[in-house]
Amino acid sequence: MSTPSRFDRGHTDDLASFLAASPTPYHAVANAAERLERAGFRRLAETDAWDGDGGGRYVLRGGAIIAWYVPGGATPATPFRIVGAHTDSPNLRVKPVPDTGAAGWRQIAVEIYGGTLLNTWLDRDLGLAGRLALRDGSTRLVNADRPLLRVPQLAIHLDREVNSGLKLDRQRHMTPVWGLGEPREGDLVDFLAAEAGLDAADIAGWDLMVHSIEPPAYLGRDRELLAGPRMDNLLSVHAGTAALIAAAGAGNPSYIPVLAAFDHEENGSQSDTGADGPLLGNVLERSVLARGGTPEDRARAYAGTVCLSSDTGHAVHPNYPERHEPGHHPMPNGGPILKVNVNQRYATDGTGRAVFAGACERAGVPWQSFVSNNAVPCGTTIGPITAARHGIATVDIGVAVLSMHSARELCGADDPFLLANALTAFLEA
Repeated sequence: MSTPSRFDRGHTDDLASFLAASPTPYHAVANAAERLERAGFRRLAETDAWDGDGGGRYVLRGGAIIAWYVPGGATPATPFRIVGAHTDSPNLRVKPVPDTGAAGWRQIAVEIYGGTLLNTWLDRDLGLAGRLALRDGSTRLVNADRPLLRVPQLAIHLDREVNSGLKLDRQRHMTPVWGLGEPREGDLVDFLAAEAGLDAADIAGWDLMVHSIEPPAYLGRDRELLAGPRMDNLLSVHAGTAALIAAAGAGNPSYIPVLAAFDHEENGSQSDTGADGPLLGNVLERSVLARGGTPEDRARAYAGTVCLSSDTGHAVHPNYPERHEPGHHPMPNGGPILKVNVNQRYATDGTGRAVFAGACERAGVPWQSFVSNNAVPCGTTIGPITAARHGIATVDIGVAVLSMHSARELCGADDPFLLANALTAFLEA
């Protein structure tokens, strides 16, 4: 039997605000943490001893966040229900020696992060955001969300064959301009210090990235689509945060609901904040031990745990339908997608399908299946990594989008809240 939906189009409005306020993974987890704090969750430091009290807790590390809610009556062996996601998106990131230029232009040296669609960064007004590492060991977020940079494309008069095939050299052609004159060492640091209200001498390092400043917007004759940046995969981070808060307020579920949002999925997840690192396992194990559990209790809890790895997938493209599997054409506003690949690029199996279908049924949410064309290589997610690293049953799901890995992606305006409702039903099971 389905339950009344928790979320509606207002959730999509809120997603647009979340995307605009989260130009980097560090901003995304800070914004998620703020929402959790308002819902009564309390931050735990990894260096502190943890108590076994019930209620909501979360851990922040860099661009990753793990949050969970221990309901009344939970035992050390109570299984977890996990929504997994990632906070990073393909983009342009600032190099360690940033101040560069040529032919009378001042520029910022950037490195290509992840599998970005390079052409989508051309001729856009770009801002700059990230975190600053200070000499006292602290960090400070910075967000210059206004037109600062631009990667100018070569005019057609100087490249007459451009429309027959644009070729971009990642090293030579993607360096944004941000002024005129000769580059000067310290220009960027001085600018960032002024933005953050700091002394430039206090800045010892940075993790900075470029972002499009164009805000998310509803699109189409009937406003049935949403265009915006970083949907892959902040759409899932936002929905997972909302679902966890809803599940925590629902009483005493039979599981411990968890949100696990990792960094560095777009380049393999191998970091201390990535899904292939120890962060999730350490947090779950410490939660068990803090409640008086043993390694045996941890093993029992993991054996009953299920993770929904939520990430974007491909909607059928009207201009390239031959690139898709003919029998599986996910559409925007058709509900979340179940992602299947028998070669384990996705972790879904038949039992996982039943778990996901059951959650959608309880939420009254339609859902779709996605599988890749056999002739087209399949992407992957944190799902197989989570399953293999922790021995946790994992199901890959998501929302169908167009323009994945573009500076600006496109989804159905209903799908974000349909996903949030399905995730809530999953966490409340």
